Amino acid sequence: MGVMKTPGVYIVEKNAFPNSVVEVATAVPAFVGYTEKADNGGKSLHNKPWRIASMSEFRRYFGGPALQQFEISDADDDATTSTAFSQDGKAYKIKQSNTRYLLYHSMMFFFQNGGGPCHIVSVGSYQDDLDAGVLKSGITPLIKEQEPTMVVIPEVVQLAEDDCINVQQAMLAHCGGKMKNRVAILDIWEGFKDRQHPDGDCVEKFRSKLGINYLNYATAYYPWLNTSIVQDSDVNFHSVSNIDKLTELLTFEISNAFKDLDNLSEDELKSGSNKLRLTKKQQMLDEVAKLSTEQSDFEQEQLNKILVSISPIYQTILADIKFQQNILPPAAAMAGVYTMVDNSRGVWKAPANVSLNAVVSPTVNISDDEQEDLNVTTQGKSINAIRPFIGEGTLVWGARTLDGNSLDWRYINVRRTMIMLEESVKLASKAYVFEPNVANTWVSMESMIGNFLYGIWKRGGLAGASPDDAYSVSVGLGKTMTADDILEGILRITVLVAISRPAEFIEITFQQQMQKS
Repeated sequence: MGVMKTPGVYIVEKNAFPNSVVEVATAVPAFVGYTEKADNGGKSLHNKPWRIASMSEFRRYFGGPALQQFEISDADDDATTSTAFSQDGKAYKIKQSNTRYLLYHSMMFFFQNGGGPCHIVSVGSYQDDLDAGVLKSGITPLIKEQEPTMVVIPEVVQLAEDDCINVQQAMLAHCGGKMKNRVAILDIWEGFKDRQHPDGDCVEKFRSKLGINYLNYATAYYPWLNTSIVQDSDVNFHSVSNIDKLTELLTFEISNAFKDLDNLSEDELKSGSNKLRLTKKQQMLDEVAKLSTEQSDFEQEQLNKILVSISPIYQTILADIKFQQNILPPAAAMAGVYTMVDNSRGVWKAPANVSLNAVVSPTVNISDDEQEDLNVTTQGKSINAIRPFIGEGTLVWGARTLDGNSLDWRYINVRRTMIMLEESVKLASKAYVFEPNVANTWVSMESMIGNFLYGIWKRGGLAGASPDDAYSVSVGLGKTMTADDILEGILRITVLVAISRPAEFIEITFQQQMQKS
């Protein structure tokens, strides 16, 4: 207080406790991609990070899914080409004919696996072509956002392989080079294929092209997943781009089902049962003919139900289209898993040995021997496996960063815990900027950081039987600073922490002993 000049009683209040460190949010992913719209009450949200907390908010600001259309065509003679169905001895294949946009379904995947608040950066609409440069430009606005702790770009796998790697390298540079307070969750290009596929080993291509920069700020998962995100109600005849081919197939199917009527005379066709069958055939053909006509939404819905009930081929086509749409890369789901684990156990718990929701199966079933190469390699680029287990479902069976050979940053929960500790202490320490660089300030900061770390240790975030084993905070002249440091206005604090690591390999030894009684 100031100098006392007037006689009287003066009250002086002194703070008895140091400032506290508030733990920053650890599970706020930022998604970059293409959306139907990007609008908030008439104001554009294009290339602007926008915070949402639910799928309904996403639809409000960014719209719904893109119409994915598929073309029915004759299957190639090549044995490697998979066929969707056959009719009259002729095989057919179904392949997507327009651009596939993944962000909408990836967001559904994220929220179904425990996702919460996140940021969306819309870089374009469904009228735009996927472009590596545009997706990279969506990363730049995230520099000004302090909250995101993860970066996910689902649609990057729809680019050409080299473009995909180029965008992923930009994600690594943003997370590990520029910001240093977030991690990138990467998908393997063509990760739905087996590693023995004739086109080559997708994992080996990913490892060889990604480079070695900032690997401890990223993690990757393999394989892709067969999901149940897209439902039967989301697929109908509008999903077929060549309606004329669909009409031709259904017409042939119906005509073939009633082909015995072609050999009957007019008198026989007028008989009771044959007349009813002829009428039924004509009714079914009339329904198929409606495919080429303009209809209201209600009429389209009714027609789709009728075609499903009368045509096995139509059911097969829709099932194959739904199956293809439900093959999704796992990064968005893993962002949801990170959120769920952080909220229930803490960021220091490895996001592994957790089942995935809305997943039917991985696209590739990995054995123990096959996972060995994914987990431990001479290059150190560990890929986390997603595997099915009988009676347990599909589990995340790995928790490593891409820097798998580093003893410091091998595990993703260690990297993310350290980010949380650093950011929390950094923000709390801003209160002491421009404070006198003297012992009182040092003691206050030491107490503040020590109290915060004690709370983390009590919750299981730090390893050690006692606080002294778990962490230490040092600050002071002769300890962390020299006289020159103080003259230059530098206050140095050294914090040592023992972060808990997962028990990745558990060995239980059994041995026989002599009978004692």
